[in-house]
Amino acid sequence: MTECYQKPLAFGRVKRRQVEAAFSGSEISSNGGALLLRQVDQRLGLTSSLASALGDPRRQASCAHGLSYLLRQRVY
Repeated sequence: MTECYQKPLAFGRVKRRQVEAAFSGSEISSNGGALLLRQVDQRLGLTSSLASALGDPRRQASCAHGLSYLLRQRVY
């Protein structure tokens, strides 16, 4: 059987914690993909661009959350 060894992937810091992906399989989290997706979105600005392109026809005085926030909630 082939054994592959790969260096962990570092995604930066979240507050005081370092986030990295290591493929050792010892501790697995189901939300790791969401962290990666969020970081890619932050770098590329995809949901912000989409929110700008769509526009927000709601009455802003009645809205607690902006359109980009709502898009991020659905995408992530």
